[in-house]
Amino acid sequence: MTTVNERTIAEGLRRMADEALPVNASAYAARATARSARRRLSWSLAAIATLAAGLGFFFPLDGAQMTAKVAEPPVRELPPNTPEQLRLVRECMPAGGPSVNVNPDRRNPAHGTVRDFRVLAEYRDKNGSSALVGSAKGFVLCTPTKELPEPPVFTYWGNKVPGDVAGFPGKLSVDVYATHYWYRENPPPHDNYVRIVAGRVALDVRRVTIAWSPGERTDAVVSNGFFIARTLTKTVSRKSRNSGEPERFVDTPPVTVTAYDAAGRIAGRNESVGFGWRGPGSLG
Repeated sequence: MTTVNERTIAEGLRRMADEALPVNASAYAARATARSARRRLSWSLAAIATLAAGLGFFFPLDGAQMTAKVAEPPVRELPPNTPEQLRLVRECMPAGGPSVNVNPDRRNPAHGTVRDFRVLAEYRDKNGSSALVGSAKGFVLCTPTKELPEPPVFTYWGNKVPGDVAGFPGKLSVDVYATHYWYRENPPPHDNYVRIVAGRVALDVRRVTIAWSPGERTDAVVSNGFFIARTLTKTVSRKSRNSGEPERFVDTPPVTVTAYDAAGRIAGRNESVGFGWRGPGSLG
């Protein structure tokens, strides 16, 4: 019966996993046996197969070449909705799912239904709230209001099909910069719009700030790797490009988004994010 040192053969098997290339099983076994000079232990094929499976690769028992199989990273689990959050999602998507464009009744089945979406982060202030509501594929923004609610327009994560909630480089991903209308009776002039910025961060990010303009900064709500913030905005008068006559527009200057780790160090920053931004390839 052939005996080998268990620590030596374990090291050999781990090297096979690290190289992640086709290797010769017989050569590794011979090399491990040759270096074995201390305590020896009989290894059955079943024991070797068990260790190999634990290390994440498999090999045939006939001595043929083997290929290391590297385990894929786990899929990021979205937090479950509370009953209140589920009610918010249903109110946000009265047609049963997100909309393709500003028509709330136009839907694409590939974008999912209400049951696929979670409230990922919600920002509340004295004027109401806005929420980042997302699935594994994409997201919508929801701002509850009594009248004229904004349609739940769907955007793929990264603004790219098929969308991947965990698929962004670095520590910070700004996924949307938009405006929403919110209703209240007898509002002061021009204060019934909010600017909203939302996105994703690495799980070790503890704080995100939005610099809306010089001297105006807001701490976002950060929750389980997602963030959202909003601020009141006003309308401004500008000359029309076509007629030259003054027209009123919602004021949407570029913003700067900064993420910080637990020690207060900058973990990521996006500067001059333009209005209409929905990830790579969008406006801004």
